[in-house]
Amino acid sequence: MSHTPSLSRRRFLQSVAGTASAVSVPAVITGCFADDDDNESSRNLTVFVFGHGVASGDPLADAVILWTRVTPDESATADAEAEVGYTLATDAAMTDVVASGTVYTDASRDYTVKVDVTGLSAGTSYYYQFSGKDGESSTVGKTKTLPEGSVSSVKLAVCSCANFPAGLFNVYQEIADSDADAVVHLGDYLYEYGTNEYPTEDAEGREPEPSVEITTLAQYRQRYAQYHIDANLQAAHAAKPFICVWDDHELANDAYKDGAENHDETTEGSFADRRAAAEQAYHEWLPIRTGSDNTHIYRAFDFGDLVRLHMLDTRILARSKQLDYTNYMTASGLDTTAFMTAMADTSRVLLGDEQSAWFGNSLATSGATWDVLGQQVLMGRMYIPADILTAMASLATVEDQQALATMLETYATAKYMQSLGMDIDADVAAALAVTAPYNLDAWDGYEVARQLLYAQIAGQSRDVNLVALAGDTHNAWASQLTQGDSAIGVEFATPSVTSPGLEVYAGFGSDAALQASFESAITILIDDLKYLNAGNRGFMLVTFTPEKASCDWVFVDSITSSSYIANTRKRMQVMAGSELTLENVALS
Repeated sequence: MSHTPSLSRRRFLQSVAGTASAVSVPAVITGCFADDDDNESSRNLTVFVFGHGVASGDPLADAVILWTRVTPDESATADAEAEVGYTLATDAAMTDVVASGTVYTDASRDYTVKVDVTGLSAGTSYYYQFSGKDGESSTVGKTKTLPEGSVSSVKLAVCSCANFPAGLFNVYQEIADSDADAVVHLGDYLYEYGTNEYPTEDAEGREPEPSVEITTLAQYRQRYAQYHIDANLQAAHAAKPFICVWDDHELANDAYKDGAENHDETTEGSFADRRAAAEQAYHEWLPIRTGSDNTHIYRAFDFGDLVRLHMLDTRILARSKQLDYTNYMTASGLDTTAFMTAMADTSRVLLGDEQSAWFGNSLATSGATWDVLGQQVLMGRMYIPADILTAMASLATVEDQQALATMLETYATAKYMQSLGMDIDADVAAALAVTAPYNLDAWDGYEVARQLLYAQIAGQSRDVNLVALAGDTHNAWASQLTQGDSAIGVEFATPSVTSPGLEVYAGFGSDAALQASFESAITILIDDLKYLNAGNRGFMLVTFTPEKASCDWVFVDSITSSSYIANTRKRMQVMAGSELTLENVALS
């Protein structure tokens, strides 16, 4: 019998054979298990293997969440419980133990285990391990509590958009090997699609399980189980504490409060039920501190006096439905009046009143040098000529791609000439003057919400050094955040772990010259954009000091082979207390 749909037993065994560690169980754990032989049928069932690894997350100065999952013996009854021991030590050999105990798990939480270990020392590295009653043991994980007081440096690895069928999770291995203090995961931890949907051809051996689009609790659990047998993902979780928020694909594509682009209630049932199932599975399978309400995941983390990290939910909690250009198109083009009227609608929200009030208070009570927003979608203003939007939406042939490339070159050259005070063709000048948001799923589609956030920042009684972090688009970006002529902050956006980016949507593929040309043109055409990498997978290492915040974009050269090279291809910084101007930094 089984409690949920599961990976085939043979495939599961093959997957975990190289990741399950045969380390000895610390005596402090084995001594914690009760003598419960009289109740063996329902408690203390034999753990088959800790095949989904270990993880830690939501670190505080004195606490951290520890996570694992046990696979119960096949003979276990549906109401069986597993007793799991845990231990936390200051050394990898697990001899200097500072906390230990046992907890129970069962089918109601998919046999996942989360322990909130408290009473810890600030800014301290710890090692942890789980065990079953009969001697089974997990790998040893490493975690770290947040620092207190005066802090000289904080380094965060920032990532998003890991699509299992799209390729290998080499980026996670690089994160595991990095010197980051913590990992900030900005969502799309998994994808909901069925086989050969996204991508249209699954990588060999990485077909999604189940093979259909997931909509039920059992299916979401099965998909998380598949992701968690990936060795590179396990390595990242075992090496660093994660601070996570969801984006849309943990639920469904382009999700908002009451629906999603790919949810049809006539064939897929209640969206509210699907949302509740997705949120439950997320809290079960990720090392996030779960409160009384699964829907509320906005929260803050203090890295001493240096960084306050405000984690926001711009996706599911309160978001109004996205606008759609097709609803404003006429025979003569975009009805800009109707579109801008919709954009100005004050009833359309992104954060919602409750979360917005929380953020205002979190910002007001922050004493940190840097206020950092960990959130999902691009905040920078990305308006481009409407002609280019139309051309990108209709790339059906090679000729279409060539026409787009020509248009980009023409418009970018003209705009550069304008910046030098030179005359340009009147028709091109007119086209450059008609701009529209590149992505209505981002903050660009919620102008009222963005201005409210900016007003909260500008209205503080102190100067706020703001750094926004974003994911979602699968590409690397850096932007000035501006309100009129004033700088509000800067934005660093991470490329994806595996999901395809503009190299697919803009049609330049693996042609490095075309990619460079595209990136250059888009950067010229978008006023606040200072950097774009439109075709490579990777993550960010963002370092904060009292003087500056700097971002390294780290890219891997392959997600199709386990042999790959990773390198930093771009570095930018912003100085604290300045005009918050992004600066390029030469790579040594």
